[in-house]
Amino acid sequence: MRIARITLVASLLALLAGCAPMQRSGCEDGEQALVHDTLYFGTGKPRGGVVTPAEWSEFLKSTVTPRFPQGLTVSPASGQWRGADGAIVQEASQVLQLIHPDDAASEKAVQALVAAYKAQFQQEAVLRVKARTCVSF
Repeated sequence: MRIARITLVASLLALLAGCAPMQRSGCEDGEQALVHDTLYFGTGKPRGGVVTPAEWSEFLKSTVTPRFPQGLTVSPASGQWRGADGAIVQEASQVLQLIHPDDAASEKAVQALVAAYKAQFQQEAVLRVKARTCVSF
């Protein structure tokens, strides 16, 4: 009876292991494991008006670039989201993409620039999508 139980448990474990998703063990030769952050900055101000191109440019120059001098990508976008009050807001946005090491300093830098934007432009939120990726240069 004991052997039957052990065999049953071993069989179930083998079946479950076969159902587990396969994950890459790491990056390919010539690639580096980094983090890809995509940040969505709405430009509508809650008290009216928008973040102007000059204000956005200054934010990039004074807040983002010093934290990520190795490079970044910015794209204008149009989006919508539901605010805390339940209202759907449609607004022009700026999408900022950063590729950086997966370390405490980079994490702190991303959090600091999100906090700075929210405070400077009275924003309720900045959407952040964070993914680990493999990069080659």
